[in-house]
Amino acid sequence: MAFLAVYAGAALTIPRIPVAKADPNAPADVTVYLHTNGVHTDIVLPVVSPEFDWRPLLPYANLPSQDSSLPYVGFGWGDKGFYLDTPTWADLKLSTAFVAAFWLGSAAMHTTYFRTMTPGPQTIELQLSRAEYARLVDYIRTSFRQDAQGHFEHIKGHSYAENDAFYEAPRVYSFLYTCNTWTNNALKASGQRACLWTPTDTGIFNIYGH
Repeated sequence: MAFLAVYAGAALTIPRIPVAKADPNAPADVTVYLHTNGVHTDIVLPVVSPEFDWRPLLPYANLPSQDSSLPYVGFGWGDKGFYLDTPTWADLKLSTAFVAAFWLGSAAMHTTYFRTMTPGPQTIELQLSRAEYARLVDYIRTSFRQDAQGHFEHIKGHSYAENDAFYEAPRVYSFLYTCNTWTNNALKASGQRACLWTPTDTGIFNIYGH
């Protein structure tokens, strides 16, 4: 009980400590988005931009729909077992949650493709400079496990719907390093406003006034 109380206190207070944008005067060259489903955050980028083309690494052929007209791709890191075995909250098992929380599982990247992105309560628009965007791309790329040829390792036969796909990822999920911690660290890596640390989407969205 004491441990849970300490963790709950940290999860409520530390996310309120902000990390400032590294360069407040950075030009607005590339638009990206933070998106939440109410629990889990994704970073949403253009599939193709003058700065980077994700198609060679993330072919549309890996989507069940194979729809190559979708212009945005969202990136989320998380526990592999949780991702693959829990398509809805009704499917959540105590064993899955325990393995995820205590460093006992492995990780995966989830890519979700979007037709449009509209700022709102669940979606924040961010403007990055080319240099900031390059750092964000590097952070995301290193979050995928790659084979000897440098290809991302697609997890075949798994998706939630028609326009998403899973890939193998390094690191291990835990209650200290969650999917939202990964997103928050992506913001730090690219010089954006962020929390000092957060396990939840609420911490990130509060920093941006949502």
